[in-house]
Amino acid sequence: MELKRVVVTGLGALTPLGNTVSEYWNGLVNGVSGAAPITRFDASKFKTQFACEVKGYDPEHYFERKEARKMDLFTQFAVIVADQAVKDANLEDESLDKDRIGVIWGSGIGGLRTFQEECVNFANGDGTPRFNPFFIPKMIADISAGHISIKYGFRGPNFVTVSACASATNALIDSFNYIRLGMVDVVVSGGSEAAVTEAGVGGFNALKALSERNDSPETASRPFDKDRDGFVLGEGAAAIVLEEYEHAKARGAKIYAEIIGGGMSADAYHITAPHPDGLGARNVMQNALRDAGIKPEQVDYINVHGTSTPLGDVGEAKAIEYVFGDHAYNLNISSTKSMTGHLLGAAGAIEAVASILAIQNGIVPPTINHFTDDEQFNPKLNFTFNKAQEREVNIALSNTFGFGGHNTSVIFKKFSE
Repeated sequence: MELKRVVVTGLGALTPLGNTVSEYWNGLVNGVSGAAPITRFDASKFKTQFACEVKGYDPEHYFERKEARKMDLFTQFAVIVADQAVKDANLEDESLDKDRIGVIWGSGIGGLRTFQEECVNFANGDGTPRFNPFFIPKMIADISAGHISIKYGFRGPNFVTVSACASATNALIDSFNYIRLGMVDVVVSGGSEAAVTEAGVGGFNALKALSERNDSPETASRPFDKDRDGFVLGEGAAAIVLEEYEHAKARGAKIYAEIIGGGMSADAYHITAPHPDGLGARNVMQNALRDAGIKPEQVDYINVHGTSTPLGDVGEAKAIEYVFGDHAYNLNISSTKSMTGHLLGAAGAIEAVASILAIQNGIVPPTINHFTDDEQFNPKLNFTFNKAQEREVNIALSNTFGFGGHNTSVIFKKFSE
């Protein structure tokens, strides 16, 4: 069976750096930090008091008040970026066969704010169950894909992948496979997360996973720096319209890039710690390269998982040297989490958008907040520290790894006929 080509025809983004794709990209190339003191709740008693929140967000700019109250924040984010991407790809065309347009989304946690609020309200009551009738529909992770499907009448495959921080990339890989196997023509894919809550910050603090650099939030996410002390929690969403090439060509759609491969693997090692030698990271990149049918030396840029944790950054760097050999020193590598923070289940989506735009614009966004070299990293690796670099990017690989040992990699290529 001949596999079909799959291209990117629409993008949407709502991030700590900006609430549109252009604002997000402008923040990335200019090395802007999205980290600031938390405004969503009083964090004064928490070990970590800052995060990368979406700025200037008012749901009433996007939804009727009654409609917004039926959605958790992570679903609001999902619907907003899906709308951006659908409009960008011109999918509202009534001549399209909506039975062959799917929605495959990713979220690691889902409606955490809703879950927290309902449980606190019950605990503070007299024991009488008085739950909001929208409690369950607001909380469940799959509802994001459901809302997008209902809004546009897309009747193809409709579900959400949940694999912690790898969730959105898993959604992209599933979408890619459904299209290249000929099961659908178009999929609206991506991911959303809204875990900047008391439970989210407190839970990650208990794991000792978050940076506690409260005196300097904007420099707290510092991947591959000697003084990194944990990740910075982020929130937001991104959407990517994937489409079968001949279908896109027939309707005159603009094409951002081509998706050519996806890889998955498991560390099979520990529930939260990565394999110290990056074994799962090695396997997932090799699987993606094999799936794409390309050689390691054809890759120009890797948007790494790079969370700014002491162990994770080391394992990923080791894996890159293992997989790419001497070509590892010709690559540009960067962690855009240094600017956006870690969006958990949405990370793979916003980082895929960054990879696609790096290809389109010939610019590699930086890894900001590098102050001190760490002898654990080979100085010959180009982490694109502190300043964006211009270079031709024909092929970009994006890594996302999650608690539970879930690893995903996706590969995009500059589009040509």
